[in-house]
Amino acid sequence: MKIGYVRVSTAEQNTARQEVLMKELGVEHLYVDRTSGKNTDRPELKKMMTYARQGDTVIVESISRFARNTRDLLDLVEQLTAKHVEFVSRKEAIDTTTPSGKFMLTVFGAVAELEREYILQRQREGIEIAKCQGKYTGRKPVTHPDFSRVTQEWRSGQITAAAAMRTLSMKPSTFYRKVKQLR
Repeated sequence: MKIGYVRVSTAEQNTARQEVLMKELGVEHLYVDRTSGKNTDRPELKKMMTYARQGDTVIVESISRFARNTRDLLDLVEQLTAKHVEFVSRKEAIDTTTPSGKFMLTVFGAVAELEREYILQRQREGIEIAKCQGKYTGRKPVTHPDFSRVTQEWRSGQITAAAAMRTLSMKPSTFYRKVKQLR
């Protein structure tokens, strides 16, 4: 059976291009994740790894859609190999059933990891420049319109801290930090 795996980094991104490719390749079962590829803690990836069985072929559009670092890539492919499942990356034309395919997998995996590191480095540099220019001030503070009223009720003993946090939809650390800032 041909099993497809599609991933985009955010829920807002479109999977259509990858899904069309999977259909063209005759994929019978498709798994789609809308989450970062920085690690292997992805729900659909886990389901796909559990579902794949001997004789199946896992197909991805590119290595970067499957894993973003070499160690994760090689671990995932090793798990598939142990189950006698082929791995095919369409973009890089990699087929793990051959020695050269295994070698190329390692090379392209390292390139995908390097690409991710470059992206993160450029992002950090851009943020630093924007901060120096006063254009980037970080995340805007979120203020709840009823914060003063609710904290006053809490301080006067009308409600518990837990009830105040529930009303304001805040975690304890956020609640107490904002209460401290208000003083």
